[in-house]
Amino acid sequence: MGERFVVVPVDGGGGVAGEREHSDAVVADPAPDTGSSSSSSSSAGGVDGTVGAEEAREDSVFEPQDPNAVVPILEYNREPNKYGDGVPKENSPFINNIDNDKGNSYDGTNMALFEEEMDSNPMVSSLLNKLANYTNLTQGAQEHEEADDDEGPKKKAVKSPQMGTFMGVYLPCLQNILGVILFLRLTWIVGTSGILESLAIVGLCCSCTMLTAISMSAIATNGVVPAGGSYYMISRSLGPEFGGAVGLCFYLGTTFAGSMYILGTIEILLTYIVPKAAIFVAEKKEDEVEALLNNMRVYGTCCLALMAVVVFVGVKYVNKLALVFLACVILSILAIYAGVIKTVFEPPDFPVCMLGNRTLKNRNFDKCLKTEVIDNVTVTTKLWKLFCDGPELNATCNDYFLYNNVTVVQGIPGLTSGVISENMWSEYGPLGMLVENKKLSSLGGNEPAQDIYMPYVVNDITTFFTLLVGIYFPSVTGIMAGSNRSGDLRDAQKSIPIGTILAIVTTSIIYISCVVLFGACIEGVVLRDKFGDSVKGNLVIGTLSWPSPWVIVIGSFFSCCGAGLQSLTGAPRLLQAIARDGIVPFLQVFGHGKANGEPTWALLLTAGICEIGILIASLDSVAPILSMFFLMCYLFVNLACAVQTLLRTPNWRPRFKYYHWALSFLGMSLCLALMFISSWYYAIVAMAIAGCIYKYIEYRGAEKEWGDGIRGLSLNAARYALIRLEEAPPHTKNWRPQLLVLLNLDSDQGVKHPRLLSLTTQLKAGKGLTIVGNVLEGTYLTKEAEAKRAEQNIKSAMSAERTKGFCHVVMSSNLRDGVSHLIQSAGLGGMKHNTVLMAWPGTWKQSNDRQSWKNFIETVRETTAAHQALLVAKNVDSFPTNQERLGEGTIDVWWVVHDGGMLMLLPFLLRQHKVWRKCKMRIFTVAQMDDNSIQMKKDLQMFLYHLRLNAEVEVVEMHDNDISAFTYEKTLMMEQRSQMLKQMHLSRTEREREIQSITDESRNSIRRKNQGAAQSTNPSQQSSPMEDTQEDEAQLIHDRNTASHATINDKADTGPERVHMTWTKDKLFTERNRNRECNANVAVRDLFNMKPEWESLNQSNVRRMHTAVKLNEVVVNKSQGAHLVLLNMPGPPRNRGGDENYMEFLEVLLEGLNRVLLVRGGGREVITIYS
Repeated sequence: MGERFVVVPVDGGGGVAGEREHSDAVVADPAPDTGSSSSSSSSAGGVDGTVGAEEAREDSVFEPQDPNAVVPILEYNREPNKYGDGVPKENSPFINNIDNDKGNSYDGTNMALFEEEMDSNPMVSSLLNKLANYTNLTQGAQEHEEADDDEGPKKKAVKSPQMGTFMGVYLPCLQNILGVILFLRLTWIVGTSGILESLAIVGLCCSCTMLTAISMSAIATNGVVPAGGSYYMISRSLGPEFGGAVGLCFYLGTTFAGSMYILGTIEILLTYIVPKAAIFVAEKKEDEVEALLNNMRVYGTCCLALMAVVVFVGVKYVNKLALVFLACVILSILAIYAGVIKTVFEPPDFPVCMLGNRTLKNRNFDKCLKTEVIDNVTVTTKLWKLFCDGPELNATCNDYFLYNNVTVVQGIPGLTSGVISENMWSEYGPLGMLVENKKLSSLGGNEPAQDIYMPYVVNDITTFFTLLVGIYFPSVTGIMAGSNRSGDLRDAQKSIPIGTILAIVTTSIIYISCVVLFGACIEGVVLRDKFGDSVKGNLVIGTLSWPSPWVIVIGSFFSCCGAGLQSLTGAPRLLQAIARDGIVPFLQVFGHGKANGEPTWALLLTAGICEIGILIASLDSVAPILSMFFLMCYLFVNLACAVQTLLRTPNWRPRFKYYHWALSFLGMSLCLALMFISSWYYAIVAMAIAGCIYKYIEYRGAEKEWGDGIRGLSLNAARYALIRLEEAPPHTKNWRPQLLVLLNLDSDQGVKHPRLLSLTTQLKAGKGLTIVGNVLEGTYLTKEAEAKRAEQNIKSAMSAERTKGFCHVVMSSNLRDGVSHLIQSAGLGGMKHNTVLMAWPGTWKQSNDRQSWKNFIETVRETTAAHQALLVAKNVDSFPTNQERLGEGTIDVWWVVHDGGMLMLLPFLLRQHKVWRKCKMRIFTVAQMDDNSIQMKKDLQMFLYHLRLNAEVEVVEMHDNDISAFTYEKTLMMEQRSQMLKQMHLSRTEREREIQSITDESRNSIRRKNQGAAQSTNPSQQSSPMEDTQEDEAQLIHDRNTASHATINDKADTGPERVHMTWTKDKLFTERNRNRECNANVAVRDLFNMKPEWESLNQSNVRRMHTAVKLNEVVVNKSQGAHLVLLNMPGPPRNRGGDENYMEFLEVLLEGLNRVLLVRGGGREVITIYS
């Protein structure tokens, strides 16, 4: 009787409910001899068992197991998760799986404290119930077989996996590892490279797979591995980019493996079973290779079509025949060992005919003699006719044939013959090299042009060590077979490591022993005879077997057939798993198939790629190709294990403990070395394919988050780099603008100025830090969805404008505080922004809200206080997009004051982007009366030369002209408007009351100023803060209607100059139409018609306006046609009472210019002349 435990909930009264009432709440693995839950409840509860079960369903806080419920399957969900972040997550049957719990009712009072969170955090009892019934998708066709057999409306219950280590892992791995190379090429490899180098090849390859198996065991035991095997392990460990790249490489490797097995099948069929079935027959010896390849192509294509039909129609039979194919492999290997033992007592008779020291093809003659005596008459043999032009004794013969004797050597001398010493060393050679026995004497034979027409055994390819490594490596692949079948295993985390490592140990022993035994039993010339021509066309390994060579021939034939069918079965499912994950968009069509899930389209693609390998037609050419893809896969398995181990990820808890990062790193290095040893050009091609797939998935693939190790590696590297950056501020040579972009959103959460992101992209060119920030008013608890939507919209806009960076949406009670928080806290450690980019508030004059421009000015002040640079883009919507290409033009820099060199650096950075590449840089600087303009120009040119910047230089002279009437009128209008804005929110009665008091206040202010002028030459500079306040209060005030009507009425009196200086002609019409108040117009008209005295104005404002007007005239004159104007941004006034005047100064300064970038330095040098 197996053990089981019962979960018993506490009853409502605090006691323990009877086992009889809750006996069906069994969630452990049931004992083998127990029946269903109903029978166990009956045995526990007696007659009342059914009643108890019903009560348990009503009162329990967890849902009992429903026998008809769908078993939760770990599958990929491409829908956004319920938290709204838009990033797909993996569904888990353990938590947050609301769909399966909608019927649950938690009526118990014991857990009332948690009842509101029951939908997302289930009870432990419910969790254990799901764990006990959890299964996963299995590799192969089990689920498809069930779909085929399921004819009724009710689905079959999923069978619990019952396979153990031996049947589930060991034998499948053994079947996949042992195969075509062992039977068709291992003897040739031993003969060509010698025993010692063959052992090195086997040792290298087996060490590689053993180290990979250790890493794979660690990954496979770190949780459940569903269908997909190695693809699943790598993608979930290294991320979707690596997973997709390596998964497709593994798919291509498996597909080309199918080609190799089919070619092996056809080679055995045409060379050893029915040679007469060949369609193409060579009339000349030199055409034999081409004829064989054409036969392979024709028969291989037919065989592939037949196998594809078998897989499509009856995949279940392929899986059921797997044991038959495995039996063939095991019997063949046993026959080899039996034959080796037999050679000790009675070596088999396989004579090899030698001419001199050259090996002859023993196909077209029966006797190894030149002549023979029949009835005392010497007659020539068939061998004579092969070397002479006739059967006569006096016929003309080949010189080498005449000078050398024909001898017979035993092809299988036996284990005790001592031939092992001759086979120790390698015999590499070029294409067409004769297979010779150096011990035998040889005379002449220096006519290679004639030898190719003679029946000698020759090399069909050029041989060298690295080629043999590539050909041999496929014989050790197949170690993933156990992990691919993890769903069928009773205890996958125990069976996979043991079964896989035991299979590798077993096959390694078989390969090493075969290398030694082949070298010790078989003559060297026979070993180097790839197709067995010297032993009458027998399979070389078959000559050693017992009881008959046909055991090996038939066994290897069925083994190759089975392996080919397995490849054509497994490869489409692997492709289907990749396609269904959605990480490679163009592969999604291959995720579909028949109604039962059979991957029809994937099978067609697999057959098409497999045909490419068959058209290559040479087993020796196809083997290195699939070696590359398998080595690539194994390399990344080792990398995944090493990365996870070194990062010490909290989730990295493998049950297999015998691993170490050093072993994984050694395995990874060995895989990489073997790739370049086998074929450096194939290695480069395979890595290029993987790299292209990686970049494609990174660029176009769906967003996936699988908790992969590469992400952990990135986090570790980022943490290390941030700590290093924290140590000291960046040197001037390393300074680059790290931008915080302040975006505005409209009422629909759409980005108002996407061109600001375009400018960011052009300025950064993908380098440095970019944080795109936005502030929403409100609290996070009430506007979480709005914040998420805003963040998603900003990310979409960033993607559209190709802006690489981070998005940061802040919820704050008001915009001012939110922007302040962003400026203070955006970034992390040393990776913080040093520059703020924002758009000019273009509608600040029309806005009823004073905060629209006050927030802007406060932001300017805060960036200055934080020692951060500030960039303000005016008319940002007219800036070029990333797709535009500006033609010949200029980027004009107006260098008025030096604040760190930002003005010099920004045009250089912009011109690195293709949008601005054709623009030239011009630098203007302003000279005062006492400056030497010529010397300034020379100095500036030398400065730019040392900075390595190419730019035209111009010095603009600004003379100290008298302040114009235009400036005074502009200042007057500005001050009137500033007072008007202060009164915008007053009621009508209050406004009328204010008008009279303002008039009196204004006149008193004028008198005070006139008196103060006699005592002080510069009263505006010497006045106290209290006097400044009084002056501000005394400035003229008007409301919107007053200003608009008065401006219209006074047009005739102001003269033509007055028309030009009316700062709000159109805007005042707008204000009038927006708010008509007729009652105040009469009083206001009287006030405005009184022409104020210019001397009453704040002289500081007059001087600033004078600067703005004069500088604007110069800039417009020189740079109106420039593509972009960069200008020093003056700082806001220290006295906050003049903030609105500051905005007017900037407006006047920028008037008449299209694209302007105001630049304010951060208080440090950002450009240097030193290297």
